[in-house]
Amino acid sequence: MSDYYLYPEKPILIRNNTKSNWALTVFTMVLFVAVFLFFYKDRAEFIFLLLLVLFIHELGHYIFMKMFKYENMRMLFVPMLGAFVQGSKRVYSQKESILVSLSGPIPGILFGFACLIISTYFHLSWLMLLAFIFLFLNVINLLPFDPLDGGQMLKALFIKGHERYSLLFSLISSLVLLGIGFYMEDWVFILVGMFMGIRVRSMQVTYQIHKELAILDVNYTSVYEDVSNRDYHVMKELLMEQKRTARIYNQLPNEQNDQFIAQMVDSLLVPPLLYDMSVFAKVLIMLLWLAGLLSPLVLYYFFDISWYFETI
Repeated sequence: MSDYYLYPEKPILIRNNTKSNWALTVFTMVLFVAVFLFFYKDRAEFIFLLLLVLFIHELGHYIFMKMFKYENMRMLFVPMLGAFVQGSKRVYSQKESILVSLSGPIPGILFGFACLIISTYFHLSWLMLLAFIFLFLNVINLLPFDPLDGGQMLKALFIKGHERYSLLFSLISSLVLLGIGFYMEDWVFILVGMFMGIRVRSMQVTYQIHKELAILDVNYTSVYEDVSNRDYHVMKELLMEQKRTARIYNQLPNEQNDQFIAQMVDSLLVPPLLYDMSVFAKVLIMLLWLAGLLSPLVLYYFFDISWYFETI
């Protein structure tokens, strides 16, 4: 007998398709600058150059996500922390995910060296500062910690689809970022580490639910539209038992109940990943990542920038 007759039909999930809102992007950029200027009034040049570097970095992510047909995309700036680009797909490609991760830091490093060469030749102090920001921010982003771009790349390359290792990787990343933050007395690293710790707890709850779903033979590596009625109702029951946010289900107006749980089930699903990279391609990506990570050595050994420090 079909599960259509054994289980009620799952509700249709109404997806909110968000178009790119550049007005919102500009507003968050203005807010980003305003908050920085409030605390660091004498560092206006640095703040505007930082904004430019962040924008170019995120624009790289945005262009590649657009090229790979991601949906619901938007670029936002967070005062005192940084910026990010959001987007989603029904089915993710390993190759596309890695290229999206690297499309921010690698071009940023190349821009940094271009600024470095020009500023060294013409002795332009502001351009040298821009080169330093480009190189520092983008090399830091290549560090192998989640949620940095280097961590996202390594997850897509080696542990995407292996939930236990992904959870462990995120936990280690959170602890390392907290350790770096306390050692350097840098509150940005501390905040990111704390946010990661909260995310790790959420990932742990989801991992436990996924383990139970696997025992119950529920396919949670899917998109909502392909989930069977039986799998939907099993996931709904587990969510009601284990996720506090799902327990407000009965407190909502009747017309909102089904959509609320449908969205919860959708968030529980793991989007399918297409493994489309050869071993040779993976080796090339690793070499590119290492080259970017070690690029500051080029600055140390091949560029004489002593003139810059004499001008500041």
